[in-house]
Amino acid sequence: MIILAIETSCDDTCISILKFKVQSSKLKATTQNLKLKEIKILSNIVSSQVEIHKKYGGVYPTMAKREHQKNLLPVLKKAFKKAGIKNFIKPKIDFIAATKGPGLEPCLWTGVNFTKALAHLWNLKIIPVNHIEAHILANWLSPVSSNFQFSIFNFQKYLPAICLVVSGGHTQLILMRDFGKYKILGETRDDAAGECFDKTARILGLGYPGGPAIAAEAAKIKNLKLKIKNFSLPRPMIYSKDYDFSFSGLKTAVLYDFKKQNSKTRKSKKYVQAMSVEIQQAVIDVLIKKTIKAAKDYKVKTIILGGGVVANEELRKQFGEKIKKELSNIQYLTPNIQFCTDNAAMIALTAYFHNKEAKDWKNIKVNANLRTN
Repeated sequence: MIILAIETSCDDTCISILKFKVQSSKLKATTQNLKLKEIKILSNIVSSQVEIHKKYGGVYPTMAKREHQKNLLPVLKKAFKKAGIKNFIKPKIDFIAATKGPGLEPCLWTGVNFTKALAHLWNLKIIPVNHIEAHILANWLSPVSSNFQFSIFNFQKYLPAICLVVSGGHTQLILMRDFGKYKILGETRDDAAGECFDKTARILGLGYPGGPAIAAEAAKIKNLKLKIKNFSLPRPMIYSKDYDFSFSGLKTAVLYDFKKQNSKTRKSKKYVQAMSVEIQQAVIDVLIKKTIKAAKDYKVKTIILGGGVVANEELRKQFGEKIKKELSNIQYLTPNIQFCTDNAAMIALTAYFHNKEAKDWKNIKVNANLRTN
């Protein structure tokens, strides 16, 4: 089976083509008894708009939509070339997958409409994919080897699991009881963690996206062994009894501290680096505390991370240390760095397990609901 996937939930135009080989079975092909023998990533193309949105310090939806419209066809051609597919009129593809949400609606519709056009042209059905679910399943993508064992049977050893999905637009804690069975335990009440990084980075005069910029500054202070000034930012809702998050207060605290400093201090490397360390640590502390609490409360087998913010090396490291210390019997999964940020390979993989839900192109709509049970 070959699936072409399209992802345009935010500002990255992504198209990927994956080939799935299944072990022969006399049983009816369902997600309960299908066993993948091999997953091969034929192509995984990402066209970033970071340089375009940098001056705004964030994604401008209308502009992002326009760029998707310009980029989709060239990215598709690159994906075909990389995959070795030469017949554009009738390619050897079984399904097309598209991100249906959540995300920026103008961007989502651009990708969905492009997918509809291709499905109509090639007479194929479309598999709509939830972006959050794809970030979770990205943990089972490997860029190193084409031989990749992934089955419903060995998948069970990781379940139930607590999944933390952290990105520019989302911060959610999800209980995963089984494949396709999710329960949202908590989410942000205001800013997502990634959005907080973007906004605080802009306050400090750093680049966009804010997460990598803050992480880079924070790393410098450790390398240079500079002394951090005596201040501490709040850890919003860290001790609340629920699993929800809030990061707007952290952003405000950074703004207030920045404003009370004189112009010389604001521009100093020492202040920016010290503040970067504290911002990063405040976010990490809250994410770890809430996730560990949920893992203990629900007695899960695994903690699974996903989303663009999970590319943060300090976050990954501290999560691993905390789990080893407090939950030594819990498994810990993080995606390969390449598949943390938005990509279409994770959309194709998720689509494979929902191929029985493929629809005619006329029936595809943008819908952000995560399947819950």
